[in-house]
Amino acid sequence: MKKLIAALTLLLAFTINANAQDKKSSTPTDKGLKEATELSQFLGLNDTQKADFARLFEMKHKTMTETALSEERKKELARVIEAKIRASLDGNQMDKLEKNTELFKKLVN
Repeated sequence: MKKLIAALTLLLAFTINANAQDKKSSTPTDKGLKEATELSQFLGLNDTQKADFARLFEMKHKTMTETALSEERKKELARVIEAKIRASLDGNQMDKLEKNTELFKKLVN
């Protein structure tokens, strides 16, 4: 009987833990801040630049969550995001970012 109660308690504990992890959905603000932090750490940006990029990436994620967004609109958004990144960074920073293709694609798309 004790083993049965212990097994049920463990089952309940694991079920609650699994449900708690599922509820951690990120908002566009959280996603934007996370991407801005990654970019800032990679390039050594100052706080003002980090805040600017956080707003940019937040806007990107808000726009991407729209359900009626066509593929053409998504491509245009990616082009605009890339242009804004290029305009905000100097040549050396942009070269360094382009060499890290994984991070660059993540930020643009």
